[in-house]
Amino acid sequence: MTLDTISAPSLRAITGDDLPFLFRVYASTRQEELAPVPWTDEQKEAFLRQQFEAQHAWWQEHYTGASFDVVLVAGKPAGRLYVDEWRDEIRIVDIALLPEYRGAGLGARLVRDVLARGDAAGKPVSIHVERANPALRLYERLGFRLVEDKGVYLLMSRPARG
Repeated sequence: MTLDTISAPSLRAITGDDLPFLFRVYASTRQEELAPVPWTDEQKEAFLRQQFEAQHAWWQEHYTGASFDVVLVAGKPAGRLYVDEWRDEIRIVDIALLPEYRGAGLGARLVRDVLARGDAAGKPVSIHVERANPALRLYERLGFRLVEDKGVYLLMSRPARG
């Protein structure tokens, strides 16, 4: 799949009915990490469910003003984009796509849209990125710079432009 074959994404607020899909997106981001772990598929799924549920609950509790959206491509769920806008900053809480939508420019398009919001509002955009996340290079290309090294996670920010 290439950016040319992907229609413009749209967003819609998540609902309780989206939880199985959101779990699938989350699990897909952890497959490579868990591949060498000597657990059964059932053990891996149980672990991932517990992690997903804890993460989802934490975000819902701590980002009460955030927009929690499903990314749609041609009307089909393709990923998730969670964004919180504060007084002085816009935070990309999470962005994740199903494997078949990765690497085609869709994530970059979504991040650029958030950056445009930040520019229009005169606010920097920030994101926490796992140190080993392949998207780290994308964020750097889009102008994000390291603000704080938090061990496994890096806090990155891109100042407002324009």
